[in-house]
Amino acid sequence: MKKHRINYERLLKWILWLVALHSFGFGISLIVLPISVIEFFGFQLEEKFFAVQGGVFHIVVSLAYIMAALELDNSRKLIILACVAKFMATLFLLSYYFFVSHIFMVIFSGIADFFMGLAILLTYLIFQKQKSLITQ
Repeated sequence: MKKHRINYERLLKWILWLVALHSFGFGISLIVLPISVIEFFGFQLEEKFFAVQGGVFHIVVSLAYIMAALELDNSRKLIILACVAKFMATLFLLSYYFFVSHIFMVIFSGIADFFMGLAILLTYLIFQKQKSLITQ
């Protein structure tokens, strides 16, 4: 029976693309959704400026994830940026939930960002280890 090896390069690319699509979609949503829809998720808005600014930020970060996925071998710093962005978002969102306002979407997003960051980090570390074993 043939033992199946996981291709961590391909897996990491998929994870980065999925995280990029998530961030891009979330960014577009923040920009185009009306205040009434955003408030449905538990937020209070009088003005959309900061929601739109957050949307633009998510789109910019999604481009970093895409650049990393397109050229993994030269993307160490972009991978670090991706992990830092996801783990900082986790800290911010969990802190906001526990110390400011118990909005379900905030804690859900914090947990989701943690798992996205963890998936990127662990897959990247295994990809690097696998790559070093191949080149030995």
